[in-house]
Amino acid sequence: MTLNQSIINGVAGIGFGMLSLLSCKNEDKRISLVEETESIDYASKVYTQLDTENSRWFFFSSASRPFGMVNLSPDTQIGGAWGSGYRYKTDTIKGFSHIHAWQMSGVSVMPVTTSEATKNTVYSDFYSKFSHDKEKITPGYHSVVLDRYQITSELTSTKRVGFHQYAFPKDQQAAILFNLNTLLGPCKNSEGVLEKNGVNEISGSLVMERTHRRPKPVTVYFKAILNTDIESVDQDSKTGNYLVNLADTNEKVLMKLGISYTSVENAANNINQELPHWSFDKVASQSKTEWNGLLGRIDVKGGTETDQKRFYTDLWHALQGRRIINDFNGAYPDNTGAEFRVGQLPVDANGKPKFNHFNSDSFWGAQWTINTLWGLVYPEIMDDFVHSLMQYYKDGGLIPRGPSGGNYTYVMTGASSTPFIVSAIQKGIIKEDLEGIYQALKKNHMLGGIMGKSGYEHTTNLGGGLKYYIEKGYAPYPIPEGKFGGHQDGASLTMEYAYQDWTLAQLAKKLNHNEDYDYFMMRSKNYKNVFDEKVGWMRPKNVAGVWKKDFDPYQPENGFIESNGAQSTWFVPHDIQGLAALMGGEAKAVEKLNNQFIQAEKLGFTAGNSHAQELHPEYSRIPINFGNQPSIQTSFVFNQLNRPDLTQFWTRNVISKTFSGLSPATGYNGDEDQGLMGSLNVLMKIGLFQMNGGTDDNPEYQIGSPIFDEIKIQLNPDYYSAKTFTIKTINNSPSNVYVSKVTLNNKSVKNYKVSQSDVVNGGELLLEMSNNPNQK
Repeated sequence: MTLNQSIINGVAGIGFGMLSLLSCKNEDKRISLVEETESIDYASKVYTQLDTENSRWFFFSSASRPFGMVNLSPDTQIGGAWGSGYRYKTDTIKGFSHIHAWQMSGVSVMPVTTSEATKNTVYSDFYSKFSHDKEKITPGYHSVVLDRYQITSELTSTKRVGFHQYAFPKDQQAAILFNLNTLLGPCKNSEGVLEKNGVNEISGSLVMERTHRRPKPVTVYFKAILNTDIESVDQDSKTGNYLVNLADTNEKVLMKLGISYTSVENAANNINQELPHWSFDKVASQSKTEWNGLLGRIDVKGGTETDQKRFYTDLWHALQGRRIINDFNGAYPDNTGAEFRVGQLPVDANGKPKFNHFNSDSFWGAQWTINTLWGLVYPEIMDDFVHSLMQYYKDGGLIPRGPSGGNYTYVMTGASSTPFIVSAIQKGIIKEDLEGIYQALKKNHMLGGIMGKSGYEHTTNLGGGLKYYIEKGYAPYPIPEGKFGGHQDGASLTMEYAYQDWTLAQLAKKLNHNEDYDYFMMRSKNYKNVFDEKVGWMRPKNVAGVWKKDFDPYQPENGFIESNGAQSTWFVPHDIQGLAALMGGEAKAVEKLNNQFIQAEKLGFTAGNSHAQELHPEYSRIPINFGNQPSIQTSFVFNQLNRPDLTQFWTRNVISKTFSGLSPATGYNGDEDQGLMGSLNVLMKIGLFQMNGGTDDNPEYQIGSPIFDEIKIQLNPDYYSAKTFTIKTINNSPSNVYVSKVTLNNKSVKNYKVSQSDVVNGGELLLEMSNNPNQK
């Protein structure tokens, strides 16, 4: 079953209700286990404004479905990809935008009232103050009062249609401003046009101009239908924007706005298929039901009320950010070739797409996050994404690592999609055309493939240093040919490539490509070539093989990608034992990493509270950073070094000090990255992790230290035979963080590991907790 088939259409279910913001105080009592899952409103546990003081454009979503093409929410800042979107401390709304995606934005509208004095100035003077006291947010719904106009604005959506409900003050001219030509988050919107199609219908389009990361422009088309007549449509000669003046009405104004990246006709069809009625409350209720269906796949009991709210907020973030780009009928934008074309996804007997096509940021770091969470709890989503990645390959010849606007962006580095796809295959989620997938993945690991491209290297294939990695066994720093893109940091590149080669080798072995298996396994040892045994750290070396002079393992970047040498040294997820041997054995490796955690704890385990602070002198020298992906696996490294007690101790400390707050001021302390850090939080809190990203045969899960008394995971019957997998803890508390005994279905587990088959065959994992470490 695909994402399209399973969750594309919300169904009416539980009532809407419970729209007030979640209180974050006085929640220190542990919750009883007597709650029944059927009575739980999971969506009401989501604290939607978490970390919104540090938002970037695509971080915050309110009136949005899981992975929806439409991501409708208010914007308080609109200048640039970072520091934009819904920013909690900014008290002015500048519009309601329908697209908040990786390198994409568009169709910003604003309900206003006008008079003779303002009808000509409203195009450039329309922002409105608002108050959080008059704001209500829950997943799939947003209500806010625009103080300037005293308009109560309510927002919800289907997958591809934004649904607006406005209560205008009486006896004033009601209008809706379409701000189609503006800088909006990551890109400029231009060539915006709008026309009236009937008494209550309009349509139009705009161009999202190219960015440094997304090299080609993208057109978004829209169709809007109102429940009231349109009196007139005016266009401003200076801004090029449009004012849709509405006829007098005492009723709430409803507007359905469908979008498409292929045509106005498909935008209209998205409305016809997804929103043929006018019941705002019904759509909001359906959205909440859809969110509850996905959030409820993991039912947790115990912990504090704050623990549970933060958990479901983390899970909510794990299910958004990455966006559908195909229409209801499967039409999608293909920008991979020399000329733009409208592609068509394969459809089933009912004419519905067999999978969805996506826009997303990189899979850099996905091996420790969505690989595991989606693969276990949401296999249908992982299935969809793999098919989408392969569609890009069929269209453009490469599997992307972060597509935008139907095209490659070459975001970040390496072949980060390889572990994601291999994990889906090893878990039995993807079963067809394995040979074709393998050949597509292999292409990315060879000269001319995506691995050779540095960040945003659109026209050349040199910045990744792949030819040196193949010839010399490492990527040099600096790249001798020059600067071609971002992140040309040879030590990190070498480690990433080595790990990704290992994951590809596992698929080669599965398919009996024995020579390829040997070749990529040999390359997977290349990480050893950037480990300097004299200093005990990974260290960059130049093309002549000379180690970087004046090396400081705590200096950020300079050979390491969004990290320092101390953090990145542990990026060997496929061969921790081999890394330990380079350090002088397990005991010395444990001592080294433990000391890093002791020092990192003093700074709260993160390099500041936002991505922008990572290079700040006060934070950049932190030995372990849970605010960015390169070292988020490190607390589970202890498991691989036969010290599970330290995994349990440090993981619970990181959760407590870094990932337990409920506040607009804190949350992920860096960059949530479209579900990556939300997924990490979920996995740490349920006590399951996959060091190699679940890419080995019958992948194993390492056991951590869950914070809850019971975790019940609903397994998807279309992929797994069992109905549920349950984790229970005995004597769990903030002080009892150590796991003294493990049993799976009443059988003893000795090594703090369970396999994929163990988990998906269902049953109960029982953990006895203690305040005394078990070092055996």
